[in-house]
Amino acid sequence: MNGKVTTTRSRLDRGRGALGPALELVHTGRAPTRAVLTAELGVTRATAGAVAAELEALGLIQVDSRPAAAGSQGRPSHRLAVHDAGPVALAAQVHADGFRAALVGLGGEIVATDPGRVIVSADPAQVLGHVVDAGAALLRGSGRRCVGAGLAVPSAVAEPEGTALNPLHLAWPAGSPVREIFAEQVRAAGITGPAFTGNDVNLAALAEHRHGAGRGAQHLLCVATGHRGVGGALVLDGRLHTGSSGLALEVGHLTVNPDGRPCYCGSRGCLDVEADPLALLTAAGRTPGPEVSLLEQARALLRHEYADVSVRRGAEELIDRLGLGLAGLVNILNPDRIILGGLHKALLEADPDRLRAVVADRSLWGQSGGVPILACSLDHNSLVGAAELAWQPVLDDPLGALAHQA
Repeated sequence: MNGKVTTTRSRLDRGRGALGPALELVHTGRAPTRAVLTAELGVTRATAGAVAAELEALGLIQVDSRPAAAGSQGRPSHRLAVHDAGPVALAAQVHADGFRAALVGLGGEIVATDPGRVIVSADPAQVLGHVVDAGAALLRGSGRRCVGAGLAVPSAVAEPEGTALNPLHLAWPAGSPVREIFAEQVRAAGITGPAFTGNDVNLAALAEHRHGAGRGAQHLLCVATGHRGVGGALVLDGRLHTGSSGLALEVGHLTVNPDGRPCYCGSRGCLDVEADPLALLTAAGRTPGPEVSLLEQARALLRHEYADVSVRRGAEELIDRLGLGLAGLVNILNPDRIILGGLHKALLEADPDRLRAVVADRSLWGQSGGVPILACSLDHNSLVGAAELAWQPVLDDPLGALAHQA
């Protein structure tokens, strides 16, 4: 008996360094069975079994001892899944038309969300206090362990300070120390784990790369317009490319119409003001109303009134501007996939051929074979991405991260 225990321990010791990679494989859906886990990690079946057992003991994954259906070769293997009652991360998002908190488990699963709010104060501490209070209430109701908290904001976030450089559409002061404020509010609410902050489109791209339309891409470009403005992000070999200080891919300030609308940055005709919800409403001759967000008004226009000539022409104008911007990015970045979110997703779905044709016509790589352009597939992908920030320390070192929080 002692020999068997010693052998099991030695297998686990050899596999401890594989705990993080193994958890990430299950987290991203790339290891649905123990056999796949064994192959992906490049370890023996016994070591993979010990690693899976340890992750199960930590309450992070579930190992179904009933064998999965046999494939074309090899024997059936045990199924692996994230634990359906395991820890969660607190995720928060602030945008021009409100804010929301959610609990997100491994696998990018949104466990619970609060109803959200529709008024954003010009005081970041007040707003973040409200969103953290909402998250704390969700945690109390769930009874789940919290590994940390992540916040998505519609602004470039400078590193390493964690300051929001240009929260224009929130009316927050430029350079607001959002990460520090968020971390203070998280601690004050008694929420365990570290707190992180990032740009909302960066985090949407991270979530889509791990769990959505960007899965499997090596060089993923994400461009999205949320409630106001346009943002972009690039994922290279599984990691966000944020530049030397977190400010890379500010695609909203690409000029796509030199004689176009004045932009907040001081230029004219930037993607930020030529291809966001307000731009669509304006191009379609509609006056924005106060009852729902600009994004919802623009989506409703495409969904219910696309047959209207003015709406179609307005949409085509935005599609052409967006296509010009994407073509320039394709020439510079040479991505293997583009995903579009927010209103851009709706524009793609309204006229996919037109957008793809503009990109192909205006880009060298598009002419040589085309770049897949897909719609983002996750609901609340910025929230899921904010949770990914909080999950990352656990993915890097499950034992160390959870022991530190115990």
